[in-house]
Amino acid sequence: MSIVGQNLMEPEPTLLPAEPEVTESLAAGEEPVDLAAEHPKSSLVWALLAEDALSRGYTVEGYAYARVGYHRGLDALRGSGWRGAGPVPWSHEPNRGFLRALGALGQAAAAIGETEEIHRIQALLRDCDPTAPEQIAQLQN
Repeated sequence: MSIVGQNLMEPEPTLLPAEPEVTESLAAGEEPVDLAAEHPKSSLVWALLAEDALSRGYTVEGYAYARVGYHRGLDALRGSGWRGAGPVPWSHEPNRGFLRALGALGQAAAAIGETEEIHRIQALLRDCDPTAPEQIAQLQN
């Protein structure tokens, strides 16, 4: 294994486990609101609920959904060895639920004027994966 170009002080990327039952159910047309009760630990389900609520102008509901997705994601990351720092790459699809929940939380925080939280969320999102904000923005277009 080559270590050229590798930052030896940075932890290894954290890769969350796949959720095939969630992704298959979504692909089959099941609604996130129905899946939330069946898969309450899924950040992806909560992120989808948050994004939908925010797109409809339901800021408080979007904030609440995003916060649940964010906390469920933190639990999953810690369970996968994450210690509060280090890469959580967007390129690993199972990480996207957490990253999307984090992005939605930032969007909702901005809508309600939570300035400190906005900056903290933006920094965490960039620390997890500098490409994540752009990837999330592309999903919203």
